[in-house]
Amino acid sequence: MREYTLAELTAQPIGYWSGEAYRTVVGRIRADLAVERLNQPAWWILNHVEKAPGEWTRARLTERLAPFDDQGTDFDGVYDDLLNRGWLVEESGVLTLTEAGRSGRSRAQERARRTHERTHDGVSPEEYAVALNVLRRMIENLGGDSDLP
Repeated sequence: MREYTLAELTAQPIGYWSGEAYRTVVGRIRADLAVERLNQPAWWILNHVEKAPGEWTRARLTERLAPFDDQGTDFDGVYDDLLNRGWLVEESGVLTLTEAGRSGRSRAQERARRTHERTHDGVSPEEYAVALNVLRRMIENLGGDSDLP
């Protein structure tokens, strides 16, 4: 990575760099998920259902996940796809992960782990925390929600 002076770096627009980081990181995550024919909302659904079995209905889970969706996802279509693939079952309105769903989630999780490690390569935990807190401070300064999700 090329080095720049403090003056050069502080003159850079945060909107560009935060956007570029988002596009690069989320683009890689989405490409990794696509290997399993998943999108991010499907990934979120699988994770929530796995971590809290017997607790999620479509409506409740959609309400929880919709604020994180930036693509206008048809959540019912995502649920239907996961049900049709045999990754989820829905009994009495409650969603449950199947063995096929656990297996697919596990494969996707392994790709996500590798991407996470690659993303953090050369970045110490302290540097990562500082970067997040700088972004959180900027969000707070502009009246946004800087709390962790």
